[in-house]
Amino acid sequence: MCTAAAYRTRDFYFGRTLDHEDSYGEEITIAPRGYPFRFRAGGTLPRHYAMIGMAHVAQGYPLYYDAVNEKGLGMAGLNFVGNAVYQEPEPGRYNVETFEFIPWILGRCATVGEARAQLGRLDLTGGAFDAALPAARLHWIVADKEETIVVEPMEDGLRVYDDPAGILTNDPPFDEQMFNLNNYMALSPCRPRNLFSSKLDLAPYSRGMGALGLPGDLSSQSRFVRAAFVCLNSVSGDSEEESVSQFFHILNSVEQQRGCCEVGPGVYEYTIYTSCCNADRGIYYYTTYGDHQISAVDLHRTDLDGVNLVRYPLVCGEQIRFQN
Repeated sequence: MCTAAAYRTRDFYFGRTLDHEDSYGEEITIAPRGYPFRFRAGGTLPRHYAMIGMAHVAQGYPLYYDAVNEKGLGMAGLNFVGNAVYQEPEPGRYNVETFEFIPWILGRCATVGEARAQLGRLDLTGGAFDAALPAARLHWIVADKEETIVVEPMEDGLRVYDDPAGILTNDPPFDEQMFNLNNYMALSPCRPRNLFSSKLDLAPYSRGMGALGLPGDLSSQSRFVRAAFVCLNSVSGDSEEESVSQFFHILNSVEQQRGCCEVGPGVYEYTIYTSCCNADRGIYYYTTYGDHQISAVDLHRTDLDGVNLVRYPLVCGEQIRFQN
């Protein structure tokens, strides 16, 4: 289970939480313009937009969880187990495996508009990367500074939705998640007033009561509501430090603590990492469950015309700064 968000101050920020019971050895991975992406059914993309993101690298290939390219387009795949349906390869169409989808889009598209045009000619197929890595059941959020969309592989093909909330979690399908927000339209960051009855002298007894009823559990539907409320009502300065800090606060509102979501006997889902990428500048910030200090990797401090992946292991140990 995961949560992704798009947020804008002076710059555009894009990121997500990865909530799972196991790490797959993911790393910050840069694919420079000359790294050759080989696609199962579509040949090779020898030159493309450079990209930075979180990936598990297998057999020299970056299996991206989320990434942003040098043009400022971001994309992330989130679990969609109950609804994802992949298509059989079809002649005359772009047939793209799920593990190829992020580099296929980010390698050739500079904007959401360009990505949307490509999606009309594309089928997502469900082939495994290898015997140990079967196709994950996913849906995707794609965003730039102007707009955000959600892509869902359903039985009738790819569905593409505008995402005015700038949020994605997991099941149910996105249109149901958006409809569910109607149940929370009375929530507000403001002090509530008595609408219950003029015959009763009712008054707030605490700050924050305008958001009374905001769900606090870890289900994907509740996280969608909570993340949307926090993101859409967020206020921060537009400096890099203030914007990045606020973005992490937005996603920390849906952080999963180890022990609160049991997925098997003694096995718990937790937030393995949280990312925030300044998509305009190509700076990938992240924290991990064991390290709350923000770490960063700058796409533009590498040779963008290189041919080899550039990889940075995650900082996972807590760094505590003593002040005395």
